[in-house]
Amino acid sequence: MRILAIFLSLAWAIFAADVTVVEQIVAKVNGDIITNSDILRARRNLVEEMKARKASAADIEKALAETEKNALRDRIDTLLLTQRGKDLSISVDGEISKYIADLMVRMKVANQEDLAKMIQEQTGQTFEDWRSEMRNNMITQRVVRQEVGSKISMKKEDLLKYYEDHKAEFVREEEVLLRELLISSEGKSPTEVAGLEKKAKDIVARARKNEKFSNLIRDYSDSQTKGEDGEIGWMKKGMLNKPIEDLVFTGQRNFVTDPIKLPNGWLILRVEDYHKAGQADFEQVEPEINEKMYMPRFQPQMREYLTKLRMDAFLEVKEGFIDSGAAPGKNTAWTDPAQLKPETVSKEEVASRRRMKRALWVVPIPGTKTSSSSKSTAVAK
Repeated sequence: MRILAIFLSLAWAIFAADVTVVEQIVAKVNGDIITNSDILRARRNLVEEMKARKASAADIEKALAETEKNALRDRIDTLLLTQRGKDLSISVDGEISKYIADLMVRMKVANQEDLAKMIQEQTGQTFEDWRSEMRNNMITQRVVRQEVGSKISMKKEDLLKYYEDHKAEFVREEEVLLRELLISSEGKSPTEVAGLEKKAKDIVARARKNEKFSNLIRDYSDSQTKGEDGEIGWMKKGMLNKPIEDLVFTGQRNFVTDPIKLPNGWLILRVEDYHKAGQADFEQVEPEINEKMYMPRFQPQMREYLTKLRMDAFLEVKEGFIDSGAAPGKNTAWTDPAQLKPETVSKEEVASRRRMKRALWVVPIPGTKTSSSSKSTAVAK
């Protein structure tokens, strides 16, 4: 026995020495878990997104410092909202299929296998993980709109009061909001270049017949802004070349320019919106005021809703990790199953319970009779 005990001790030591932690679970949310990798992936995604927007290193560091304070909170929020979406039977499969089909057209990808390869290269995720994450994002957005956003209403008189109290905010310089569509001539043969002007003119004709400009951008644009539906933002006078400025500052919304010849191709611009100089009218800035007043109301109600979801959830957080959105008074201490002690019962207690069961078996149940018990009662009488 002693030799066996020594052998088992040595075997366990060798096994323990070879064990490596593959993944660390940091929280349990109902039937789901959150791992350290989930939090690190969110950090990576933020960095990549900000780099794509050409954010400075200082801005990225600042955003990361702010994000890390709430990293676990945000992950718990997402899981709770996704779970709530399932409870509400929210389905987004149709939206996902449409989004993927549109993405394949925009990226000029022939099949889903090529799309999966592109996603793996750009995000480091498998197609299945990327699709699952997209589904969860869509579900959470639907839950938020349905459960929180729909319950916030803005009264017209409140919007008007904000406008009157903050008129100075709505004094504007003359500016236009533009979208662009570029037909590139780079890398094209002389024969191909010769046909670009006609192609550009055909696109302008279709746009002026009210064909959706974002769809034309999706199908034909070679610009870097294609992924943002061609939006290049608000432009004030003096920010554009004079010939282009003269074309777009006409005061007309939805105006589409003729094709503009550039060294690298043909450019088409569409005026999405126009602000004249001076005091903006209330009707012109009403959507902007609505947004300004909506968010201060939405955020506390959203937090209140998420706190309620936490109160109703089975939630445990591992020591050393902090949920900055924790529900007040809710115990989320981590329970290690290995430390749970089994209930112990003495032999005497077991024997006593058996005797009690046998005794209860022979006691008549009030209001019931059996043929055998009736016969016994008659004999006794």
